Amino acid sequence: MRNIAVHLAEGFEEIEAISIIDVLRRAGLNVEIVSVTESHEVKGSHNITVIADMLFEDVDYSKIDMIVLPGGMPGATNLNAHSGLREQILDFNDTGKLLGAICAAPLVFGNLGVLKDKEATCYPGFEGELHGAIATGNDVEHTGTVVTGKGAGVAIKFALKIVEMIKGKEEADNLANKMIAN
Repeated sequence: MRNIAVHLAEGFEEIEAISIIDVLRRAGLNVEIVSVTESHEVKGSHNITVIADMLFEDVDYSKIDMIVLPGGMPGATNLNAHSGLREQILDFNDTGKLLGAICAAPLVFGNLGVLKDKEATCYPGFEGELHGAIATGNDVEHTGTVVTGKGAGVAIKFALKIVEMIKGKEEADNLANKMIAN
């Protein structure tokens, strides 16, 4: 079973976080909700509080197969400010592990150089933060080990792309059909 860590910072986009967690768990993937704050309770950008499974410092990243970052503001900038998370993302990129970010959160990958020469997408207006990427404006982009999404309205599509990356297109299509998301 693949282990995915979805990281939450104060001001995360709730639709993105919860949709992604839900779809990935429906696909039978193990999803850990990780708080990069000092509390298990993390408040989203629309004042919805989510209780994380664990704090960042308690994660054993050697057992994690993918890091996922939901967007939202100031959630994305708060993720970007977390030096430990940034180090893990660079390590995942260097070792070929999977990375995903949606909405404004691809700015974290962009600022780290992870998107250089890769097709990527983000929330409109954040393209300048994708440093070196080929910004397409598409709903979802997948290049190599990195997947990016445009925003809340495509969170399910983004999550299904992650399912496809890990479990294959047939599995993702079957789940999409069950969810009436095709």
